[in-house]
Parts: sequence; structure tokens; C-alpha cells
Amino acid sequence: MRVLADPNRLRLLLLLEREELSVAELQEILATGQSRISTYLAQLKQAGLVEDRRQGKHSWYRLKDPQFADLLHSAAAEIPEANGDLKALQLVLEKRRDKVRGYFDELAGKFGRDYVPGRSWKGLAETLLQLMPPMVVGDLGAGEGTFSQLLAQRAERVIAVDNSAKMVEFGARLAKENALTNLEYRLGDLESPPIEAGTLDLAFFSQSLHHALHPEKAVCAAFRLLKPGGRIVILDLKRHGFEQAREMYADTWLGFSEVDLRVFLEQAGFRNVESWIVDREKQAPALETILAIGARP
Repeated sequence: MRVLADPNRLRLLLLLEREELSVAELQEILATGQSRISTYLAQLKQAGLVEDRRQGKHSWYRLKDPQFADLLHSAAAEIPEANGDLKALQLVLEKRRDKVRGYFDELAGKFGRDYVPGRSWKGLAETLLQLMPPMVVGDLGAGEGTFSQLLAQRAERVIAVDNSAKMVEFGARLAKENALTNLEYRLGDLESPPIEAGTLDLAFFSQSLHHALHPEKAVCAAFRLLKPGGRIVILDLKRHGFEQAREMYADTWLGFSEVDLRVFLEQAGFRNVESWIVDREKQAPALETILAIGARP
């Protein structure tokens, strides 16, 4: 009972009651260091609550006696982190099933690193843009609107929103110079964009959500702007510890976890929510980028 009195050990047991997991997976779910996870597991194993098995270089842990399941479920109601842990568990299991993702994560990191004639990110982007059907797009937190101007080549209409008057002025001038008559810049906030409800086919946040004071409200606002069947795309930094970003880039949040973004989307009402790590920088501060998508029913 003394072992079970610690909420962190209870969180770990709740996970192992649902799935056999490795130390690395438990680290990812609980966002806790390896040494602490290993200590918890050793204590739980000594108490006879968990057991492990060896497979290659890895050890896998599971709840030893299923009779504790009812007790654990009762305790879960008093652990505020339990729901978040289950969402993180779901994500880890998706990654385990999707081993191909790891290959493409590595491939993405190599693309463009070495010179290959005719292969570039711009060429790839232009190709994919040509496959995009005409739609009404909201670029939320557009900055100077580089992405907006690319989308305007194919989109029926692009509405670029930013809270900086200078950015809006600069982007609007570029759109005029390039005769992009279907691209409109508007001054506004991410949490209440100046766009009529039910207008957009696609709401896009490109490295802008971490500037929002209340990112969950910005995602809810995007939900209202979308037509039924419309989609949201979020491209943002994975949670990191590079504190200098607050001063250097005026970042309000130091990124988000995949679970954070999934929770924002699901609570806003989006369905078919998915996420991926799509880029990993090799040089310090070694930032990672998450892509998350969802659809409005």
C-alpha cells in the first residue's frame, strides 16, 4: 500500500494494466527521465505488482495480477493526469504499429541535405500545390504570408490573418505586386479571426499557434470558421526547452506535445485527428516539428 500511495507509480500501473510497455515508451508517455521510471518499476516489481520479460535488448513490463485492475480504475478518478496519460498511450501504440513512420522521419531529415540536380523543397512544394483542389483557405497567423502566396496559385481564395499591421501591409503589397487578386490580408487575432463562420475549406496554422495566448481558443475559433467537412492543419514546434525563443522570436509557448495538439483538436470538435513528427533538426537547439490534422464533421 505504501508503494501504491505515490500518484506517479499509480499512473505507471494504470498504463501497464492496459498495455505491455517498454521503459522508453513509458518515458515518452509520462515525460519523465529514464532513471526515475526505472526506479518506479524496480519498486513495483519488488512489491510484486509488475513483471517483466526480455526481448532482445529491451525489457517489457506489464501488470502482474489483473485483480488490481478495479482498484486502479477507482484510483484513476483522483489522478488528474490519468486522461492525458491514456491519450499519450494511444499515440505511442499508433507509433508502434506504424513503423514506416520512423523510416520517413529519417528520410525527411535527409531531404535537401545533399545536392541532387533537380530535387528541391520548392520543386516538391510546387508539385503538391498543383494537386490541391480549388478551395477557400484561411492562413491564420500568416506573418508576411509566404505560404499564403504559394497557396494563392491554386486556391479559389486565400484569407491571410495576422495581428501585426506591418506584416499585413507588407503581405498585401506583395500580393498586389504579383497580381494575386484572390489573396486578401486582414488584421486580426488568432483567437477571433475576422472571417465569417462557415467560410473556409481549410484552416492553416503554420508555426503560429505557439504565439497565441490561448491556443485552445484559437483552434476552437478555426472550427467555427470551417464549412462541414473542412479540415484544419497545424504545423508547429514540438515542446522544447529552448527558453531563448521567448525573447528571440516572441514565442508565448515553447511548442506543444503531440498529445497537446490532439487534445486541442478533439475538444474543439474535430474528428479523424492525426499527428506526426515531420522534421528533426540536427543542430542545437535540435527543434522538432509536428504536423497535426483534423476534420470538421
